[in-house]
Amino acid sequence: MSLTGRKFWSEPDGVDRAAANVRERSRVVDGPADLDDLVERVADAECVLLGEATHGTSEFYRWRAQLSARLIREHDFDFVAVEGDWTSCYRANQFVRGDESGPETVRDLLGGFERWPTWMWANWEMAEFFEWLRLHNEEFEDDADRVGFYGLDVYGLFESLHAVLDYLEDEYPEHVEEVKEAFRCFEPYGEDAREYAKSTRMVPKTCEDEVVELLTSMRERAAERAVENAETHEEAFDLEQNALVAKNAEDYYRTMASGHGDSWNVRDEHMVETLGRLKDHHDGGKAIVWAHNTHVGDARATDMESKGRINIGQLAREEWGDDDTAVVGFGSHRGSVVAADAWGDPMEEMDLPAAKSGSYEDVFHAAGGEDRLLFTDDVADDDALAEPRGHRAVGVVYHPAAEGGNYVPTDLRERYDAFLHLDETTALHPVDLHAEREHVPELYPSGL
Repeated sequence: MSLTGRKFWSEPDGVDRAAANVRERSRVVDGPADLDDLVERVADAECVLLGEATHGTSEFYRWRAQLSARLIREHDFDFVAVEGDWTSCYRANQFVRGDESGPETVRDLLGGFERWPTWMWANWEMAEFFEWLRLHNEEFEDDADRVGFYGLDVYGLFESLHAVLDYLEDEYPEHVEEVKEAFRCFEPYGEDAREYAKSTRMVPKTCEDEVVELLTSMRERAAERAVENAETHEEAFDLEQNALVAKNAEDYYRTMASGHGDSWNVRDEHMVETLGRLKDHHDGGKAIVWAHNTHVGDARATDMESKGRINIGQLAREEWGDDDTAVVGFGSHRGSVVAADAWGDPMEEMDLPAAKSGSYEDVFHAAGGEDRLLFTDDVADDDALAEPRGHRAVGVVYHPAAEGGNYVPTDLRERYDAFLHLDETTALHPVDLHAEREHVPELYPSGL
């Protein structure tokens, strides 16, 4: 499936032929009811991976919410896991489960997403989904029947260490010294994971041993707690997961700085390890994953493979099988998006220019300018649409003027099981940019 040395941009006649394939093979989407076939096709999978072409597009969040609500309501999916930090997303889990120790209101919850880029989860699109999920869970008296919400990501080293410390101070004060030992190792870096990473390039001393020992100890504490009731079982899982995040985050930042490995792989391996742990935690439960297309779309169908990179989509298919892993990609032709000029800079609403000529987004637009859903196994081998093409990927840092660098060479049929093209999309509505909820424009599709 290697795409090395392949051509990814076609001549105008190639675009025309591929657009004709789109019109023939796909279906127009006018509203949520047009996703009925998609819901039915993915309903039996153990893992449904829902992508996004940017981290700042309103429609991607709203359509994923619609799909997730249908899968939860109609097909008993057990949890949603997202490309977010464990600690802040666990507060969301407490909120949607109605845990008294969690945030009281959705606004309190949104205020807890403090790590940059805050807009990914502190937005009004997510607020509606969180409130719907909480209402859905109120129908169940047994906590084990309630749908969870969790973060898969490896960021948040110090947040997870603090969470372990807080838990031990309340439940196991005799073991507080174990986590303080890990803190002392990181102390010279001012709780700045990037400063720690930079230091390991010049000084061989690392904190690897400390976080490995902490994880071992916390697994013992978690095992002790897991034998009690369901609520305690959830707390025990949180304790062990925070220790795992600390261990893998240390590995991630050290790898990023050393240049001797690929920190991308460390990150995605952690996310799949966490996904597997969550499935086990829910007795083999069915999972919905929200993450960028670059994480959920099978890496082997892109040029990532030639760079030695893997991702969630590839690892999930290898772990649970193609039949039990459904991957849905998202894309758009033009519109607006929330992003930043550089890492850590303030968010802003930017133009999303018309997609590059010859890209998948350009082909779908040329098919008529409608929103369309394509099941990739409907594409024939001799279709022009079957040819690998560029596929836009916009991150949290974006420069519209340098648009040409934002395309991933892709074999669409191998990367996704289904692809939802939204021809014109709009920017996300972060709380920081739309502080008063009543001033947020009417969002469609909504009404979960």
